[in-house]
Amino acid sequence: MPRLASELIRSERLVLLPLAVEHADEMAKALADPSLHTFVGGAPDTVEALRSRYARMLAGAPDPAVSWCNWVISLRAESRLAGTVQATVRPSGHGRTAEVAWVVGTPWQGRGVATEAARALVGWLADRSVHTAVAHVHPHHLASAAVATAAGLKPTDRVRDGEVRWQADLAMSPRHS
Repeated sequence: MPRLASELIRSERLVLLPLAVEHADEMAKALADPSLHTFVGGAPDTVEALRSRYARMLAGAPDPAVSWCNWVISLRAESRLAGTVQATVRPSGHGRTAEVAWVVGTPWQGRGVATEAARALVGWLADRSVHTAVAHVHPHHLASAAVATAAGLKPTDRVRDGEVRWQADLAMSPRHS
């Protein structure tokens, strides 16, 4: 299967823009709140660290069968970046599986931005014959659990590094049946 590449994704209030190194300046500000790292650890990245990370991400996965798809979340009405979504897509025994993740800066939380972005991402993946979407959510991160639910994922009994595996069978989703 050929690699997937990030493409522009539009939703009602958002535009998911394919990641570019140039996004680092604005994203460093958008993601500067240390509380964003409560469940995942670490600290906010500097502009330089983000530029370096974005360059590595854009170079692509070392495994040619794996696609690294990354977007920044742009708020249409405000013309500003508010967060990111990503999908690591790899072949599995039954087609492609995507591990998805999202983060939205503190000023934009509680406005449905993460939910809208995650739904748009999962829909984009389903339209590209990705059969399974997976996210790993800390059991105490209720906001991320709500986003996963809204994007059609359900918790499983599997736990990795203290996070619950959430999963959706995209091949069986209503938009493709």
